[in-house]
Amino acid sequence: MRTTWDFAGTRALVAGAGGIGTAVARALAGAGAAVVVLDVDKDRLDAIAQDGVHGIAADLTSAGACRAAVGEAVELLGGLDVFVHAVGVNDRRPVLETPDEVWERLVAVNLSSAFWLGRAAGAVMVPNGCGRVVYLSSVSGLLAHKEHAPYAATKGGVNQLMRVMAREWAAAGVTVNAVAPGYTETELTRDYLAKPGMRASLESLVPAGRLGRPEDLTGPVLFLASAESAFVTGQVLYADGGRTLV
Repeated sequence: MRTTWDFAGTRALVAGAGGIGTAVARALAGAGAAVVVLDVDKDRLDAIAQDGVHGIAADLTSAGACRAAVGEAVELLGGLDVFVHAVGVNDRRPVLETPDEVWERLVAVNLSSAFWLGRAAGAVMVPNGCGRVVYLSSVSGLLAHKEHAPYAATKGGVNQLMRVMAREWAAAGVTVNAVAPGYTETELTRDYLAKPGMRASLESLVPAGRLGRPEDLTGPVLFLASAESAFVTGQVLYADGGRTLV
């Protein structure tokens, strides 16, 4: 059984230095990859730099900024073999109480950045004839969680964006897949899980009997970023403790 991954010589770019993005970046670096992380939060980047990961501060809510950030990362790395999109925000409220600015912000952060950054990464990988693109999706892209409309719509959009990229780039040797976590204990979910009874309620929906941790996602992401996944493309891998089974 494989217990470690070997990414020596691999040049990886991770967008998003939140809980899952940081865990993935550290796992890639620990496996030998040269890693650059993009995030708007300089404090997060400073923290992950202690693990030998280079950070680039960037607001990823415009096409130009995304192109520039990928270009800077590729220059630093000397190329690009792996791109992981782990950018995501949520704002839980009913559809009828969701203002336009909330919808627009979630679409820009979660979905538009996925398109702009993925397109820029693909523009490097496709001419080179190889590459791995992995998106962090969510079970919300499949399930109809109440008070999750913008988030669910963006994650469903990421799934379909990923599938189209996978079809277009397969012949060039570039695979595009997604990992879809269930509820995972990160900064994004901390306040929500702190509400009375919320943790127990959510755990009751997971056959595994617990919520996810960022480290639960590193194995699936590294598999899809590895040479072993060369014939896997256009797939959503649910890493959710069985949440989507019930």
